[in-house]
Formats: sequence, C-alpha cells, structure tokens
Amino acid sequence: MSTIGNLNYRWSQALVSGFVAAGVARVVISPGSRSTPLALAMLRQPGLICDVAVDERCAAFFALGQAKSSRQPVLLLATSGTAPANWLPAVIEASQSGVPLILLSADRPPELQQCGANQTVNQSAMFAPYVRAAHLLGAPDAGFDPGWLHRLAAQMCEQASWPRPGPVHLNQPFREPLLPNEPLPDVQDLPKIRISQPVMAPEPQAIADLARTISGRPGVIIAGESPFDSGYAEALTALAGQLDCPILAEPLSNLRFGAHDRTRLCVRYNRWLADPALASRCRPEWVLRFGATPVTRHLQQYLASVSGTHAWIEPTPGWSDPAHRLTHLLRADPAAACRALLAAAPAAVAPAWREAFIAAETQAEADQAAPHIAALIAELPDDCAVFVGNSLAIRQLDSNSGGADKALRFYGNRGASGIDGNISTAAGIAAIHGRVVALLGDLTCQHDLGGLALLQGRNAVVVAVNNAGGGIFDYLPQAALAEFETGWRTPQQINFRHAAQTFSLGYHAAESIDAFGQSLQAAFQSGGPQLIELRLP
Repeated sequence: MSTIGNLNYRWSQALVSGFVAAGVARVVISPGSRSTPLALAMLRQPGLICDVAVDERCAAFFALGQAKSSRQPVLLLATSGTAPANWLPAVIEASQSGVPLILLSADRPPELQQCGANQTVNQSAMFAPYVRAAHLLGAPDAGFDPGWLHRLAAQMCEQASWPRPGPVHLNQPFREPLLPNEPLPDVQDLPKIRISQPVMAPEPQAIADLARTISGRPGVIIAGESPFDSGYAEALTALAGQLDCPILAEPLSNLRFGAHDRTRLCVRYNRWLADPALASRCRPEWVLRFGATPVTRHLQQYLASVSGTHAWIEPTPGWSDPAHRLTHLLRADPAAACRALLAAAPAAVAPAWREAFIAAETQAEADQAAPHIAALIAELPDDCAVFVGNSLAIRQLDSNSGGADKALRFYGNRGASGIDGNISTAAGIAAIHGRVVALLGDLTCQHDLGGLALLQGRNAVVVAVNNAGGGIFDYLPQAALAEFETGWRTPQQINFRHAAQTFSLGYHAAESIDAFGQSLQAAFQSGGPQLIELRLP
C-alpha cells in the first residue's frame, strides 16, 4: 500500500516537471482529495507559481484570465466528481476565443467506475466538443517511463497553443493511498523542451490578386478582437495610409489607444451607422477584416450590406462569416499580410472617400457621449489593463471610448459572450499584468461574487455599474412585454458595500459623474483591490 502512494507522487512529479520544462509557469489549484498527488507535486515544483481557488468555476475563469493576458498555457487542477464540471463555462469561452488552458482532472481508478462508488462520474468526455485534444490516462503504473510523461506534457502544451490555441484535457485516475509515506527526492532539473510555432506567411499570388481587387476602389478595414502582436498596429495603419481608407477599430482590437498612427481610425461608428443615410454614403466596395466577428449589431449589419469583396485575414483554423459574405480567406499572420499588401502598392482611393468618414466621426463626436465611460477613460493610468463585461458595458465602450496616445490594453470574454466569471477573469489578468480595471454591470458582478476573493493582494478596481438590472434588455423587443420587469430587467437587491466588506475590498459609492471620477482617483491612490458602485438611473 505504501508503494502506491509513492508511485502516485513520482508519476505526478514527472508530469508536472514536463509542463515546466515546456514553459508552463502558472497553475490554479482547487483543493480536493483525489487530486492530492498532482497538487503536492505542483506545490513542491520549483519555478511553478501556484494559486489556490476554492470555487472551481472561479478558478477556471481566473486561469482563463491569466492565459488570456500571458498568451501562455496555464494549468488547472481539480479533484474528481462534479468539481471539474464547474469548469465548463470557462472551457467553452477558452475554446471559442482561442485561449490556451490545460485541464487536469483527477479521477477514481477503473475498478471504482460504474459501480456506485462515491464522488465518481464519467469524466472521459466531459469537455469533448470544446477541447483541442483529450488524454485519458490509466492509474500510475510501477514500470512507467518518466520520459514519456515528460514529453506528453510538452505535447499538451503544443496542442493548447497551435494551430489554434484552446483547452486540452487530461484525466488522471489515482488509487489510494494518495500520499507518499517516505521522504522522496526533490524534482530533478530536467532539460527544457523547446517548442516553436510557425509564422504564417501569406501566399504571394493571393496577395497579388487581392491587391489588384482593392486598388483604387473605396473600401474599409475592420479590426476586431485579436492578439496584439508586435508590429501589427504599425503594419495595419501603414496599409490604411497606402490605401487612404478608414479603419473601423473595435475596442478589443487594441488599436484605439497607443503611440501608433491613429489618424485613419474610426471609433464612433456605432453611433453614426445607426443613421441609414450616413451608412449608405459610407458603403464600401471591399472589406478587409482582421480578428473576431464585430461586437455591435450596427457594424454587423453594415458588413452584411456590402455585396463586394470580403477578405478575412486570419492565421488560425476556424470560420468567421455569420453574414455569409466572405469572398477571400487568407491564412496568414496579420502583420505579415499587411506588409505584403503594402509592398504590392495598391493605389489609394480618391480623398473624398476618407473625408466622408471623417465627417461622420466628427458629427458623432459632437453628440453626447456616455459620461461614465468618458470619466473612466480620462482617469485610467498609462499601461493599464481594462476588462470589459458583456451586454451593455462592451457596447457603451464601443460607442464612447474615443482614443488617445496612452497605452491601454482592453480585454473581454467575447468567445461565448457570457456574463459568468467576469470578475475572476479580471483577477487573472491582474495576476499577469499587475493592474486591471473591470467595467461590469450589476448582474454580471452578482453572477461572480466569489471572484472577489481572487482579488486579494492585487491592484484591481471593479466598477459595478448599478442600473437596476439587465439594462441591455431596454434596447431589445422584450422591453415591450408586460412581464419585462420580472422576467428580463430583473432588478436585484444586492448590497455592494457588504459584498466589498465580506471580501476585504475598499468600497466607493458614486451617484454622479464627478463623484465617479473622484472615486476612481481614490481607488488608484489606495491601491489593492477596490470596488466602485456607480449608481445610474
């Protein structure tokens, strides 16, 4: 019996050291019994940063935030039974937004499956539709080769990172006893396993054909959410300069803020596209699209109205064409594709085309913006990460963020666009970036109150916009129903001051825009975890 406990530990040690050798630096652990061998190996592994999160759903979104910010695989560990099932919402988000996660679920051994053993469920295909790969291991075997586990860990790191980043699942059964009963040697300093992925170069003939197609014709560049690779902003804006065309840049494109050329950026399109006459005057003959599908309905409808050339430049597998208008698909690194198109020297369009967009942007800028968004952007320090909640928050930011020279990095969970786990995701971003501000609705905050526990010791400001429930539904047809208030608006009675006190956060209440600005200043000066409740009519 004692040999089994030692075997479990040596097996786990070999697997965990393989992850570290392949470059993994972080793990999020939820406490449990059956996962003890892996948890112990992780906690004793030099060079591995371990965070412990009691709630598995919060843990999964916390790991998602870390992987989203670092763009490196993060390990996630839970015990057997329903514990890993709580990961599913975060696994779906990671799958659809291309975030590398490595899921390690402990399990009962085969002889305890399908016989009524406690805390035993079928974990083999728990995440089947959403993982890039699944590895169902047997219980540790005394004759195992550590080199096999070492390289399996490296293989999982590659599967989570390329060709399309996403989650990978490993299910690991253990027999009891789970603890070793004798002193075991520390993990050996094993050689690094170096994994590199290719940079997708554009196919020259496809570039030449596309350059001829768009040369001298009125068109637009659409920049959606995408990883902000070095050189991408400069290459994209240089191409727009060559074509003299506008860039309709969403907040999650991370093009609206920074030192790169922003002279051709349109950031208020969500307001002026609501005017059919303006939208008609600015209808292009071609579209170059980078990144994910646009967030707002006005921009989606604008793209759907274009019957000409639709080109999507994307290096990873997948299909993003909900309007069914795609005519060109270039599997290529976005920056490399921009530089190749620039080298092809397509002709610029007549200046009147860009001037029409400038006029539309100027008119929209003169309209009243959402004042709390303007106040938030004005107070944000340089080099700040901003996590934006779904529903109303991302749409208000899209319409009213403006742009500036200061470096801001925007994040959101737009893969599946859920309101779950948003605080936990922001906490994970703070763990990597160092500072984060989360702009969230009141229902979104209530949905993830447990995530406030993960903010301890971090420079994180959560702005809870309390507008008495689901404000996004005010803009949808359900608002006309007699049952609207009960079934959709759902105003809550949560006391955010008490929530902040429960989790030892600083608390600020603001009922005006001036007070909101002052609360932001006070929160930044205080440092650490802070919660601001912005009460809106």
